[in-house]
Amino acid sequence: MRRICLVADLIIVLVFVVIGRATHDHGVYVRGVLSTAWPFVTGLTLGWLAIRATGRSGTRPRDGGIICLYTVVVGMTLRVFAGQGTALAFIVVALGFLGALMIGCRVLVIVVRRRLARRVP
Repeated sequence: MRRICLVADLIIVLVFVVIGRATHDHGVYVRGVLSTAWPFVTGLTLGWLAIRATGRSGTRPRDGGIICLYTVVVGMTLRVFAGQGTALAFIVVALGFLGALMIGCRVLVIVVRRRLARRVP
């Protein structure tokens, strides 16, 4: 379950980056996506490390919220230091998109697992 959440979080970050680059006509090519993604992937990694350091599994909705905060805060900070810049609207969109999906995927997994558990005799 932990591995699924970790992979899902990474996919969510990459989808966020690809959508953002496509929306702003920056082009969706590997080098550009990596250039935009690395600050957020670094934040995601630090978020997972922080969650695991506290003994949490990373699979609960609250864990997803904490990981999202690390992803956005560290990601935006690194973007500033790298000269990529940020804007308040970008921060709000990042928190909303990443938070909804990182928390939402965990809620979805819990709901599906409960429903499957009810079906098993």
